[in-house]
Amino acid sequence: MYVLTPTSSQRSKTSNGAPPRPASFAGWIANIYPISRIIINVAKQKTSEKPLEWLGSSYKDLLMLPDDVKRLFGFALSLAQAGEKHEQAKVLKGFGGAGVLEVVEDDVDSTYRAVYTVKFSEAVFVLHCFQKKSKRGICTPKQDMDIIRARLKIAQAIIKEMQK
Repeated sequence: MYVLTPTSSQRSKTSNGAPPRPASFAGWIANIYPISRIIINVAKQKTSEKPLEWLGSSYKDLLMLPDDVKRLFGFALSLAQAGEKHEQAKVLKGFGGAGVLEVVEDDVDSTYRAVYTVKFSEAVFVLHCFQKKSKRGICTPKQDMDIIRARLKIAQAIIKEMQK
């Protein structure tokens, strides 16, 4: 491991010879190690995250889920905003392509799902969060599929309005 130590010419001093009081740790490092200014500036650049839009009762429904499930869904959605895909995110069948994804999490009592779309470049839309109650296999219940379809149409209408 290499440790950089500033030379006397690299150390900043005030007019009375005392080192300047740093405004922040990053500022202090940048004064001592000029190369760190580049690293700090790169770190300060904003990422190109898409905004997250909640449709219908999806946000309220998410808040009603167990904490561990909320944490996982929140992480999966933050990855989607950054243009990445969580390892548990899978394409939801019946929507023609990979634009609608679902994250499934099993908890002690039940199975929970969050469905969102990344079809649009303007935003990630959370379409539905719910507890799976169907006892017939792993398919998403028809009632929940209908909600997802309706909210996807709303998302498409919102995007259409944004583009005008």
